[in-house]
Amino acid sequence: MTASVPKNAASGFVRRPGDPEAWVRADDQSAAPAPPGKADLYDARLTVDITKALRGRIKVVAFQRGETVADMLRVLLEAAFPEAGQTS
Repeated sequence: MTASVPKNAASGFVRRPGDPEAWVRADDQSAAPAPPGKADLYDARLTVDITKALRGRIKVVAFQRGETVADMLRVLLEAAFPEAGQTS
């Protein structure tokens, strides 16, 4: 007879911790700090209702410029609404 192998070991999954609360609260010392991402830079979201035609034109222009729609619109909004003391 062969030695028994736990189901999750054969599938590549890690076993559940004995104390899930401690596992969730524990610091992960092996994890490298994540590089700054969008969540670190942008902390607000804006939703605007537009027509499908305008959305299409915006997407085409962004594609032609080789940038994302979000990045392109951020630049346009920053130019239209500069911070106090800045001139465009």
